Amino acid sequence: MNYRGVLAIYKFEMARTWRTVWQSIVSPVLSTALYFIVFGAAIGSRIDEIDGISYGSFIVPGLIMLSLLTQSVSNASFGIYFPRFSGTIYEILSAPVSYFEVVLGYVGAAATKSIILGVIILATAGFFVDLQVQHPFLMFGFLVLTSVTFSLLGFIIGIWAEGFEKLQVVPLLVITPLTFLGGTFYSISMLPPLWQQISLINPVVYLISGFRWSFYGQGDVNIWVSIAFSFGFLFACLAVIAWIFKTGYKLRP
Repeated sequence: MNYRGVLAIYKFEMARTWRTVWQSIVSPVLSTALYFIVFGAAIGSRIDEIDGISYGSFIVPGLIMLSLLTQSVSNASFGIYFPRFSGTIYEILSAPVSYFEVVLGYVGAAATKSIILGVIILATAGFFVDLQVQHPFLMFGFLVLTSVTFSLLGFIIGIWAEGFEKLQVVPLLVITPLTFLGGTFYSISMLPPLWQQISLINPVVYLISGFRWSFYGQGDVNIWVSIAFSFGFLFACLAVIAWIFKTGYKLRP
């Protein structure tokens, strides 16, 4: 293991975060705080509880997951796309670092940014609602697992994208809508039976449900199903990245 190589990539990516701290950290936190104010105050005043949980507290896991998914994908996709855009990717690939170490450096940095963001949003939520976490270790495990998995997905998108516009296609037109429809602001049990079954097709439902279970001990989907799906998606992303490096997809001139 070339630890110096991994650390160099990791530190470079983290340094970019601190140079753009307003865009990387402050902006997502402010956006999430506005969700708490608007949905917690406006809608929360009309909805007392969902499954025995106050509405303001109920939406906390979904809002954290919304930021985690979008920021993990965006950070990782831009991190690997920019070297491709500038041509420095070939210097990285010719350096004495393995493909695994390249992925570890970029994905590790993107996941770290998302975890930091998730912790800040969780702390911020405490100022707006009465927050409780029944299973803190599982909650943090889900936080790390989701950040790593969607950073891997972002890495794949960064390899696939041929322009800056394509980098925004998946986060804006796929991830965000699926998250809003995945039970961020409601429980799918509130939907008619047909739409409950349709909602189970949405993969984000399993992530939000599992994360919410770690807070309140209840979710829309069995916790073991959520965990199994999360690891399944992780291994699927790893398999795609392995194929990319094996075939040289979008990496070889």
